[in-house]
Amino acid sequence: MITIIDYGVGNLFSLSSSLSYLGLENKVSRDPEDLRKADHIILPGVGAYGDAIAKLRGSGMAEPLLDEAKAGKPIMGICLGMQLLFDKSYEYGEHQGLGLIPGVMADLKEDIPANLKVPHMGWNSLHLVRPENPLMANTREGDFVYFVHSFYAKGCGDVLVAGAEYGVTVPGAVARGNVYGCQFHPEKSGEAGLRILRAFAAL
Repeated sequence: MITIIDYGVGNLFSLSSSLSYLGLENKVSRDPEDLRKADHIILPGVGAYGDAIAKLRGSGMAEPLLDEAKAGKPIMGICLGMQLLFDKSYEYGEHQGLGLIPGVMADLKEDIPANLKVPHMGWNSLHLVRPENPLMANTREGDFVYFVHSFYAKGCGDVLVAGAEYGVTVPGAVARGNVYGCQFHPEKSGEAGLRILRAFAAL
């Protein structure tokens, strides 16, 4: 069972539909007990970091999520959900994240050429930095995936699994032990995204 955390922030229906299309049993839940019972956990997210981390903590799901991560259960954050896994974000202030992956969220527009638009929106090809990582088991060099974001991970070092070029190297996928993240939306990335969801489910 894959449990998708519902804390009021995220595109839950399309993610659940993609997992169901793959024949993967899944549940959207606000119940901490479902995190304990799950085989895998997905933390989705769209919107502003400060609002999202406050809602996650307010929902009572943050501490059980951290407990399950420490216990070794496979966890994956998607888009803003990935960003919440990091140490902190500087999106409209400074916000403490979950601290499961090292690094901070920085404003993309401060680091890319002025001719590039923010948010970074659309299809980009992935460069596999750590193709041996199990999340990339079904992914090929140059696969295209769909991004929508204005902040990106900096200082993530050797947790970088795959990147995309957008004036700077944007971390597309990251991993630290049993904790994984995708800045792009696998549920909106066609066959390439489905292959990543399938790889996560196989962990």
